[in-house]
Amino acid sequence: MRGQGGANAGHTVIVEDKKYVLHLFPSGILWPGKQNIISNGVVLDPISLCEEITTLEGQGIVINPEKLLISDRAHLVLPLHRELDAAREAKLGDKKIGTTKRGIGPAYADKANRQGIRLADAIRPEKLRELLEIRVPEANATLEPLGLETFTVDGIIDAITPALERLRPHIADIIPVVHKAWKAKETILFEGAQGTFLDIDFGTYPFVTSSNTTSGGCTTGTGLPPLAIEAVVGVCKAYTTRVGSGPFPTDNEDLANYLHGLGREFGATTGRARSCGWLDTVLLRYSCMVNGVTGLAITCLDGLDERDTIQICTHYEIDGEKHEFPPADRDAWDRIVPVYETLPGWKEDTTSCNTWGDLPENAKAYLTRLSELSGAPISHVGIGPGRDQTILVEQSAG
Repeated sequence: MRGQGGANAGHTVIVEDKKYVLHLFPSGILWPGKQNIISNGVVLDPISLCEEITTLEGQGIVINPEKLLISDRAHLVLPLHRELDAAREAKLGDKKIGTTKRGIGPAYADKANRQGIRLADAIRPEKLRELLEIRVPEANATLEPLGLETFTVDGIIDAITPALERLRPHIADIIPVVHKAWKAKETILFEGAQGTFLDIDFGTYPFVTSSNTTSGGCTTGTGLPPLAIEAVVGVCKAYTTRVGSGPFPTDNEDLANYLHGLGREFGATTGRARSCGWLDTVLLRYSCMVNGVTGLAITCLDGLDERDTIQICTHYEIDGEKHEFPPADRDAWDRIVPVYETLPGWKEDTTSCNTWGDLPENAKAYLTRLSELSGAPISHVGIGPGRDQTILVEQSAG
């Protein structure tokens, strides 16, 4: 189940040596026998979703209503939202957020302003027209003075109707479906779309996305209650990355150049090179708290295989004071001095390790230290993109 975000997310998944790039789909779409759901918390561009369906079908993935359901309460991302996204970034100038300009923020703004269009309304032609006749003139009043593209009601209807018709068989009230599965004790996997520090409440505001990317968003975004969540896996790279604008205390150009030279850390959605830095356990510690992380999945450990030494940010100094948690004051981010602890590298190839015991001693020491600093146990270690390159720590260590 996907419960928040939109097509601004990009997940690269490797299955049997085949590469798939997903934006709106949960990754379970790649496996047979799995019911996939795009839930009410997602903002959905119907054109983009149909393009993604076409791409996956071209790769041999069968997509039918038995495999994919879409909540009739999901809000639409319209062509005008993309243009409003560009307008906002243009007005912000050098203070821009660094969005993917896919209309996500404006779509969520319409949702909060109670003028969004949900799928249940969009598949009723008369209702769709009625709602667009209210929204389109308002959008044009913003776009026209900036010299940006304006829209007509008929133009938007013509653009999205073929996609809506293609999606119609998949649109349903998902709440009874997921509650039936939960009551039957079936396994349900919630898949988040962005990192904790892009969360609208807990992230590096205002350089955030427009939804709750933390574990709490899984419940409000899907209609399942909080007590349905039995475990929270916090997925974290062995170093820190950021794409787009916003504060990044541990940003390190040398490490970024090294990782980019390996062909790593380019955005799956935008292709933009990500900024890279040493692992920031101030952010990690806070993430584990607000998400209730029960196990950390540390990925991309192999990206550090050739480093002589590895640094870990243990806390911040702001105006001479020690801080173990990130500040809410947006100006304080400019005054952060990260404090590092240096550990020896392992200088060994980890990509063929099968168990925790196979990992180099210095790699295990690094992971153990991350666990101590974050306050959460390590549950998985990723040492490559392949499905067989994920070590299940409890099984292999016990």
